[in-house]
This record gives sequence, C-alpha cells and structure tokens, in this order.
Amino acid sequence: MTLLALTRDVNTAYAFFERNWNLTKRYIGWEVVWLMYSLVNALTILFIAASTERITGQTVDTRFFVLYLLIGTTMWSYLSAVFDVVAETIAWERWEGTIEYTLMAPVPRSLHLIGTCCYAVTYAVLRAALIFGVVALLFNVDLGKANVLTALAVIAVGSVSVIGLAIVAATLPLLFTERGAQMTFVIHSSLLLISGVYAPVDVLPGWLQMLSPLSPMTYTLRAVRAGLLEGARPGEIVGDLLILAVMGAALVPIGLIVFRSAERYARRTGRLKRSG
Repeated sequence: MTLLALTRDVNTAYAFFERNWNLTKRYIGWEVVWLMYSLVNALTILFIAASTERITGQTVDTRFFVLYLLIGTTMWSYLSAVFDVVAETIAWERWEGTIEYTLMAPVPRSLHLIGTCCYAVTYAVLRAALIFGVVALLFNVDLGKANVLTALAVIAVGSVSVIGLAIVAATLPLLFTERGAQMTFVIHSSLLLISGVYAPVDVLPGWLQMLSPLSPMTYTLRAVRAGLLEGARPGEIVGDLLILAVMGAALVPIGLIVFRSAERYARRTGRLKRSG
C-alpha cells in the first residue's frame, strides 16, 4: 500500500470518528444525563457496599468490597460504552435518516467500522475515567497493591473481543428494521447479568453459568480484578489473556463477514430506508 493510499484510508476512517464526535456534541444534553445516571448508579452500588456491616450486623471488609464493586462498575461503564457505540452504528444511521447515504457511499465498510470503533474506545475511556475518578475520590480508594500494567494489558486485549461481538450485534438493526435496536439492548442487558460485573459468576444459577464463558467481558473483569485487587502480573493471568486474544481474533473477522452479508441482504430486500 502506498503512502497516499494509506493516508486516504486514515482520513476516511477519521471522518467516521469525527462524525460520531459531532453527534455526541449535538446531543450533549443527553450525554450529560446518561453520565450522571451512570455516576449516581455507581455511587448507589458503592454506598450499599460501604454500609454492609450496618445492614447485616456482621464484620465485613468493606474497603475491599467497595474496591471490588468499583472495578466492576468502572469496567462495565467502559465495556458497555464500547459495545453500545459500535452495536448502535446502524441504529444511529436510522435515527439520523442517513442510513441510505452512508451504506450506499463508495467507502469500504472496514474503514467505516474502524473509525467507529476508534471513537467508541476513546469515548468509553474518557467516560469510565471520569466516573472512576469521582467515585474514587469520594470513597478514598487505595490502589497501592494494584498492578496497573496487568489491567491495561487485559483492557487492551479484551476491548478487541468486545468490539468483535458488538459488530455482530450491529447487524440486528440491519436485518430487523423495527426491532433490531431493541434486540441489541437485550444482548447488552444479558452481558451485564452473565459477566460477573457485580458478583462472582459462580453465584449464578447453573444454566446462567453455562452462558458466562460466551461473554468476553467475563474474562476481562476477572483478569482486571486479579491485577488491581491481587497485584497479579500479566504472566499470572495469561489464560484469560489467551482466551480474550482468541475471541478477538475470531470475533472481529466473523463480525465483518456477518456485517457485510447482512448489508448485502438489506440492500437486496429494501431494508436501507430512513425509518423502520
């Protein structure tokens, strides 16, 4: 690939990054609302953890409990934001009335999705960091024993697998013009339940535990907690890293193939219209 062609591809991908940024600015009021909701939700959960001794009358390591749930809420804020931005790519096109123009434009779909995914990660990092910073200050969180390198490595690898899963989910609004966005939200909610965000997976009913390994968020949360709570080094959580790497290597190309197939089907059956 020549430098000129590479530059053109980067600019094309960045155009979709910038487009998503402009949409965020357009609906900044709703962004503030959802940020406040996420922050209040995180604080509510952590106040429950902080009051466990008072509620139960039993001695509990509330500082550890608070940190355990803080990691869960922060990671869910990040991972769910990445998933939502990518999975709602087509839904946003329908809401904005631009789906025909975007999907009929002579732009490689891979560049479209790369730009969207880069924005999703940037947006999610800023959102999660803000929530973590505010909550950590209020609860005086101590991360003195944390291995931040392990957490960052897990987040980087885990993000790829979550993006692959989100690309697959993004096909639903293409295939089901009226119910696709709702189906995507059902997947989002199911991931919250089975991934061990607020409680260990082994407390779930057996049939839900069987679904838990299908979620890349399960391994991401477990490995990040090992790094931040136990100070685990990357070599100690290599099993989770390998699983996440394999899932990412499989889900991203599968997602692209499924998305392209769904796009061709949508064109052929007239589903590329401005509203469901």
